[in-house]
This record gives sequence, structure tokens and C-alpha cells, in this order.
Amino acid sequence: MSKQIGRAWVFGNDVDTDLIYHNKYLAETDPKQMPQYAFEYYPGMEHFAKEVKPGDFVVAGKNFGCGSSREHAVYCLQYAGVPCVLAETCSRIYYRNAINNGYPVLFVKGIAQAIEEGKIKNGDTLEVDLSTGEIVDTATGENFHGDAVSDLEHDIMQAGGLFQYMKAHTQP
Repeated sequence: MSKQIGRAWVFGNDVDTDLIYHNKYLAETDPKQMPQYAFEYYPGMEHFAKEVKPGDFVVAGKNFGCGSSREHAVYCLQYAGVPCVLAETCSRIYYRNAINNGYPVLFVKGIAQAIEEGKIKNGDTLEVDLSTGEIVDTATGENFHGDAVSDLEHDIMQAGGLFQYMKAHTQP
């Protein structure tokens, strides 16, 4: 995996799945249509879906993706072209949904405090290396270190998700 460069979309702590992808859109079954609803109900980020560009990063504090179990909250970011979520912690169910769908989440110690202190802000350009977990905010010069994507997570992502990975790795 190589370095990726994109803008930061910065969120706080406890971003629940209703704020990522509201339950009123759960009837949508086409993942390619889900990005248009991303963060529609997150105060101050209602414009996210219209302005996010492929390669941009979602940056959050602690407990990202808490709340209900819904793959929509993963799909709406994945299909918007957001290469990964950078968060201090995220809920187990969001993380499991992300991995099952081949979508990376990097856990970045201290990023919640960096958000609070303004060391990383909306619109900052980030360089992220998923294989090493190194993150550089080119706007501020701040360096962060996340947990690199594991070999198994990488293999699941390369396969296109857990289902495809299991199909490829099971005996007929």
C-alpha cells in the first residue's frame, strides 16, 4: 500500500451511525447511492456528501461509529471514495462491518486531543500510509502514528471483503 493524500474532514467523539448515515435512508440497498446521505444529520457537516472528494479522509476522536449496526455507515464512506477512517477508537460493530467489507480503519492514539487542540482541522491536507500507519498533516506539520493495517486486514481488503476472502480461501 502506498501513501495517499487527501483533505481531512474532522469530527469529534461519539459519532454514532445515525449521524454517519441516518436510519431514514436504510431502505436504500445500492451502496453506490449511499454516499449522497453521508453525515446529512451531523451538525455543521450537512454539506459533506456534496463536497467530499475521492481521497479525502474522515478523521474522528473516540468511539466513532457507535450506535446501531448498519453496513450503510461503512458503505456511504467507502463508496464516496474515502480511503479510510482515522480515529482514536471506534465501536466494535463499526470496525467489524468495515473489515467485513474490506474498508480500513486506522486507530490513531492521541488524535482526539489533537482535534480538540486544533492541531488537525477541516481541510488540512493529510498524507496517510496505510501500511505503516504514518500520518502527516502537511498544513500544520503534525505527525501522527496509527496502527498499520494488519496483513489479514490487507488480504481481506484486497479480496474485496470477508465474503470474497473466505470464498478464495476455503476448499470446495
